Amino acid sequence: MRLRHRNSAYTTSGIAVFKLNIMPNHENGLQKSLNLLDATALVVGSMIGSGIFIVSADIARQLGSPGWLMVSWIIAGLLTVMAAASYGELASMMPDAGGQYVYLREAYNPLVGFLYGWTSFTVIQAGSIAAVAMAFAKFLGVMVPWISEEKVLFRMGPLAVHTAHLTAIASILFLTWINTRGIRTGKYIQNFFTYTKTLVLFGFIVAGLFFAHRAEVIQANLAVFWDAVRLEGGRIVPLSGFALMAALGVSMVGSLFTYDAWYNVTFTSRETIDPRRNIPRSLILGTFLTTAIYILVNAVYLMTLPLRGTEHGATVFERGIQFAVSDRVGTASLSGIFGDSSVVLMALLIVVATFGCNNGLILSGARVYYAMARDGLFFQRAGRLNRQSVPGNALVYQGIWSCLLCLSGNYSQILDYVITAVLIFFILTIAAVFVLRIRRPDAPRAFRAFGFPYVQLLYGLATLFIIVTLLIEKPHFTWPGLLIVLLGIPVYFIWQKCRRWKGKR
Repeated sequence: MRLRHRNSAYTTSGIAVFKLNIMPNHENGLQKSLNLLDATALVVGSMIGSGIFIVSADIARQLGSPGWLMVSWIIAGLLTVMAAASYGELASMMPDAGGQYVYLREAYNPLVGFLYGWTSFTVIQAGSIAAVAMAFAKFLGVMVPWISEEKVLFRMGPLAVHTAHLTAIASILFLTWINTRGIRTGKYIQNFFTYTKTLVLFGFIVAGLFFAHRAEVIQANLAVFWDAVRLEGGRIVPLSGFALMAALGVSMVGSLFTYDAWYNVTFTSRETIDPRRNIPRSLILGTFLTTAIYILVNAVYLMTLPLRGTEHGATVFERGIQFAVSDRVGTASLSGIFGDSSVVLMALLIVVATFGCNNGLILSGARVYYAMARDGLFFQRAGRLNRQSVPGNALVYQGIWSCLLCLSGNYSQILDYVITAVLIFFILTIAAVFVLRIRRPDAPRAFRAFGFPYVQLLYGLATLFIIVTLLIEKPHFTWPGLLIVLLGIPVYFIWQKCRRWKGKR
C-alpha cells in the first residue's frame, strides 16, 4: 500500500505546526452520511445508558430531599445544554473529525489537545465503554443466568475471568466490528437502539405519571420536599448553607456523568452533512430532549417511591429510592406498575439502552484518535481509513484497550478518578469560545452560542464550584484524576522526540 504524505501548515497560539496526513491509495476520505436526525440520535443514544436507572439512589442518599434531588438533575441538565450551545459555535467554526480535540488544539496549542486525547483514550472514552459493556452484561445476566460474575471461567493469578467479562468483551468486539463496516452501518444500529429506548422511556414516563402514581407516596415526598439531610453513621444530619451546596456539588458527579457523552457527536463532524449547521442543532436538540427525559423519569420515581427509606426494608416502599436494591431505582419504580415481572422488563430496557449507548461511544470515540494520528500524536496506522472509509485501525486500538479495562475490574474506579479532569476540559473548551472570538473574530460562524458571554461565565463558575467542592470533599478521587492528565505531559514530549528521531532516519 503506497502512502501519500502531505504537510499542511496551521497556526496554533502563534506557533507553526505541521500536520502529517497519511492516505492509502483507496482512501476517498470520510463519507458524509449523518443527517440532522442521525446526529441527534447519536447525541441522545450516547447519553442514555444505565445511569438514569441507578444514579438517583446515591443522589437521594447525598441530599435526602425530593426537591434537591430534582435540583441536582435540573442544574446538571442546564449546564449540559449551556455547554452544548458553546460547543455548537466551535463545531460551526471547525467542522473537522476529532471535535473537542480539535477545538482545544486550535484555541490553545497541540499539547492541550493531546492531553485531552490522551485522557480520552486511556480513561474517559475507553473506561466509559468498559463500564457500559459490563452494565450490559450484568443486566443481560438477569435474563440469561449463565452470564454472571459468580461463574468463573478461569483464573490468571489474581485475575478471575467470569462469564460477565466474556459477554462484555464480546459486545465491545461485535460493535467495533460493526463500525468498521462503514458509517452507514454504525448509524443504522445507533438509530434503531436510540429510537427504541426513547419510545420505551416515553411509555415508562406516561405509565408512571398517569397510571402508577401513589397518593401516599406523593404525600410523603411533599412532606420533606425541601428538607435536605445526610445520613452519617446511622444519624440524620440536616443540611443547610454551604454544607447543602457542597452536598449538591458532590451529588452532581452522578448526574453529570449520566448526562455525559453528548459532545461525542462533534467527533463525527467530517461525516455529518452540512456540519456547520447540523452539529450545533443536534447538540441543542439532543441535550434538551435527554434533559427532559431525565427530569420526567425522576418525577416518576418520586410519584411511585418514597425518597427516604431504610436500608433493610422488606419492600421497595420501605427501602425507598435511597436504598433500592443494588441502587436499581428504575426496577423498584417499575414494580409498582408490573409487579415481579418488572425485574426482567427493566433489565431488558437497560440491555437495549447500554448496547445503543456503547455503539455511539465506539463509533465516535475512534475519530479522536484518527485526528490525533493525522497530527502525528498517535499511532500512525490510526490515521488511515479502511475500504469502508472509516478509521478501522483506530476502532481496533480503542476496542482492545476497552476490553483490557473490562478485565482490570477497575474501570468504575478510574471513571471516578477522572470526573475532575473531565470538568476541567469542559471549562477549557467553553473558554475556547472566548479565545477564538478574540483571536479569530472574522472566522465564519454559522451558529453563535446564545447568551454570550454571560451563559459561558455562569457555566464556568458553576463547574469550577463543583471542581473545588470535589477537591475538598473527595480528594482521594480527584487528585488521581489530575495525575492521569499530567502524566500525558511527559508522554507528549517523548512522542514528539520519537517523531523527530524517526524523521531523521
